[in-house]
Amino acid sequence: MQAGIEIQVQQFTPADSKDWAAFVEAHPKATLFHHVGWHDVIKQGLRHRPLSLVARCGRKIEGVLPLAEVKSLLFGHSLISTPGCVYGGVLSYREDVHAALIEHARALATKLGVDVLELRHTEDIQPDWPTSDIYCRFRKQISGDDEINMKAVPRKQRAMVRKGINVGLKAETTADVGRFYTIYAESVRNLGTPVFPLRYFQTLADVFHEFCEMLIVTHDGKDIAGVMSFYYRDEVLPYYGGSRPVARRLYGNDFMYWALMCRAARHGSRIFDFGRSKKESGAFAFKKNWGFEPSPLYYQYYLVRADGIPNTNPNNPKYRYLIQMWKRLPLPLANLIGPMLSRHLG
Repeated sequence: MQAGIEIQVQQFTPADSKDWAAFVEAHPKATLFHHVGWHDVIKQGLRHRPLSLVARCGRKIEGVLPLAEVKSLLFGHSLISTPGCVYGGVLSYREDVHAALIEHARALATKLGVDVLELRHTEDIQPDWPTSDIYCRFRKQISGDDEINMKAVPRKQRAMVRKGINVGLKAETTADVGRFYTIYAESVRNLGTPVFPLRYFQTLADVFHEFCEMLIVTHDGKDIAGVMSFYYRDEVLPYYGGSRPVARRLYGNDFMYWALMCRAARHGSRIFDFGRSKKESGAFAFKKNWGFEPSPLYYQYYLVRADGIPNTNPNNPKYRYLIQMWKRLPLPLANLIGPMLSRHLG
C-alpha cells in the first residue's frame, strides 16, 4: 500500500459486492461466513438489517466486517457478526485496518443504541472484551479414501455406521428444500427449539446454490434424516441436520454423517467441519465420539447498554420450562410460531 493513504471505513452497499467477493476469494483466512451472499441471506431469509463494513485504502478493499442488526423483544437489541453464522468476524491483512473496522463497529453500535456488539471469531481477537466460552468447534482432516476415513472413526461409532448400512439405509441428494425442512422442523421441535422459517433455508439454497447440498437418509423408501451442507474451498460444512425419532434405532444420524463424509471425500473436500456445539451438550458428546476434538470459539462483546454478556443459552435455567413446553407443542403449531422466535437466536 502506498504510504500516506488513509483508511476509509464505510457501510457496505451493493456496489461493493464485486470487490468484497474478490477480497474474500483471495484471503487465505476467509471462511464461508465472509461470503458476500450472506448479505442477501440475512436480509431476505432472516429479515435482519445488514450493516456490514468495508475498509478501503484508496479504491482497494483492505478489510471487511460482516455485521447485522438484530432487534428482539425477548432477546434484546444487538449488532452481530454474524447472525446465522458460527464464526466470521473481521477479515483483513493488517492490524491498523483491523483496528479501524473494530473502532467503526463500536461507534456504530453506540449510535444505534444496541445492548451489545457481538463478534464471532475462531481466535482471541479482542482479549480485553468480555468473552463467552460456551461454544466449541469441531474440525478434522479427511482422506480421499473411504477405508482410511472409516478406520479413523472410533470403534464404537464405526460399529453404529455399519449397523446403519446393514439395516438398509440409503442416502440421496435432493434440491427439494421442503423435503429437508419437514425432517428438520420435526427434529428441532423434539429438542425444544423453535425452527427457523422455511424462507431462510430456501434463501440459503438459492444464494449458495453452487455449493449447497441437501442429503436425505431413507429407510424402506421413507425419509428419516437430512442434512444441509456447504462446500467451501477444501471443506465441507454439515450446517443444519435433523432426524425423526425412528432414526435413533436405525442408526440414521451415524449413517448420515458417514454418507456425507464419503460424498465430501469424492468431491475433493479434505476438511470436515462439524460446526459448533455447546459444551456438555449431546451434540458435543456425539462429535467427540466421532473422533473430533473441540477447539474454542471466541464470542466477544463490546457492551453498550448491557451490563454483561447476554445469556440465550438453552441451559440457562430460565429457559428450561419453555424448552419442555415447546417439546409438547403440536408440530403444526410449533412450525407456525417457531419462526417468529428462532430468527433472533442465530
